Amino acid sequence: MDAIIPYKEILQMYWEKVTSFVNARCDGLEPWQLIGLTFSSTLASVWLHGFLCQPESLTSRTKKQFFKLLRKMPFVGAIIQKKIDEALHDVTSSLSFLKDEKEYIKALPEQGMSQPEVLQKMKEYSSKGDVRWQDGKVSGTVYSGEEKLTHLLVKVYEEFAWSNPLHPDIFPGLRKMEAEVVRIACTLFHGGPNSCGAMTSGGTESILMACKAYRDLAYERGIKQPEMLVPVSAHAAFDKAAHYFGMKLIQIPLTKAMEVDVQAMRRAISRNTAMLVCSAPQFPHGIMDPIEEVAELAVKYKIPFHVDACLGGFLIAFMDKAGFPLKRPFDFRVEGVTSISADTHKYGYAPKGSSVVLYSDKEYRKYQFFIAPDWQGGIYASPSVAGSRPGGIIAACWATLLHIGESGYVEATKRIIKTARFLESELRKIDSIFIFGKPEVSVLSIGSDTFDIYRLSNFLAAKGWNLNVLQFPPSIHLCITQLHTKPGVAEQFLKDVRDSIQDIMKDLNAKTTGMGAIYGMAQSVPDRSLVEEISQAYLDGLYSTDVPSSEKHMNGSPGHH
Repeated sequence: MDAIIPYKEILQMYWEKVTSFVNARCDGLEPWQLIGLTFSSTLASVWLHGFLCQPESLTSRTKKQFFKLLRKMPFVGAIIQKKIDEALHDVTSSLSFLKDEKEYIKALPEQGMSQPEVLQKMKEYSSKGDVRWQDGKVSGTVYSGEEKLTHLLVKVYEEFAWSNPLHPDIFPGLRKMEAEVVRIACTLFHGGPNSCGAMTSGGTESILMACKAYRDLAYERGIKQPEMLVPVSAHAAFDKAAHYFGMKLIQIPLTKAMEVDVQAMRRAISRNTAMLVCSAPQFPHGIMDPIEEVAELAVKYKIPFHVDACLGGFLIAFMDKAGFPLKRPFDFRVEGVTSISADTHKYGYAPKGSSVVLYSDKEYRKYQFFIAPDWQGGIYASPSVAGSRPGGIIAACWATLLHIGESGYVEATKRIIKTARFLESELRKIDSIFIFGKPEVSVLSIGSDTFDIYRLSNFLAAKGWNLNVLQFPPSIHLCITQLHTKPGVAEQFLKDVRDSIQDIMKDLNAKTTGMGAIYGMAQSVPDRSLVEEISQAYLDGLYSTDVPSSEKHMNGSPGHH
């Protein structure tokens, strides 16, 4: 005790100096003035805290306010609005799914149509569009399309068309199917006896559920403003989750290899960090993040760690047995991984509308659930966002897993990865383009330092290909599916790429048109709210029932009709 006496005296001396200074400054002030100053300074502190500590950064909010004021200026605002109108016209003109529509059904028919009439109308609608995914010219989208599997799914769906997992007492078989799908997935990703999960409607909902669970866990731990640390290459569903659930999303940069920068993630960890995120693989470039290294951070700082395997989960799980072992593990075998999202409706080959979110322990899953114990309609409890869910999709997913089996998935994985490696090898031989990073799975992202890569997208579109257009940096990618493993498809793609590049090189200064031009413009616009406005026009177009006033159509592809 004697050792701290000198420090106590020093502190007391400084305290006396501070109190003397404050008393001197307040000398002559009346009590009401002191109370007023205290009250106003408290209010100012609270306001400043609320202003600075928001999910959206101060820099982002300042930029938004600046551009908002800029658009209100008389002359500048008019010029900006004119450019927006032109961009909106380009977007709506390029929506191919609107161009040939002559009429819409806008009200119920007075008399119901017969079944043959409905089926005939259905055939008319199903034949719309120029792109034939059956030919293997589409990136991702349809991952199997096998005719025999389609027939099985139709039969299974027919049996469970009216079922709903919200009523397990009425549909106990459906409950068992869903439980088995989750347990199969847990086993596939090497979950322990306490691993668990739930089925969802797709990858976005799976990601939303994990984020909701970790947000609620963070609240329980006393974190009032939860943050998620997410690679810039992670799926936009994390942005959606942050927006929906009031979390702050902190984007972590990538290395030159297009992997998340682990050191940057470590520096971003704070007392508000609610979850860490990696992708296996990420959507834009098909690169596997360094999951083991991030998992070490998760263990060290006791932070939940989510691995998003929505895209390739049902490929990477079989790559070892298919003869293409991954360089690094990714699943529950890695200590620190607490949850995984994986889409059964991609490389699981189940019908659209099915995915799983898995947890290493039930202690995490309980935060995903929603329960309203005081509702007049009874105690309401649901495992995910939806209440009622289509039992036919769950049953069809279950049937798919059982029908294909491990050997079927291994063989499909072998064909897909073999095709991906072949395409990567051949594309790297073309001088004027390059492949981003070192993709290990099924996505190949193509860029160019010689020409505008969006021109290649346009030329390939003219040859019937439908690729994914990416940004930051400009690129396009092909997501390889079973359809691309058909004889001649990969070779045709390579030929079309080479022919297109040969045409592009004839005039490197040619202007990029169509959606390529729109993407190029969108990346250069500093006011991101303008990009949002243009995107809203696209979303509005999805629900349009207005017949186009003009036949003008622009997709930026020479000779494309």
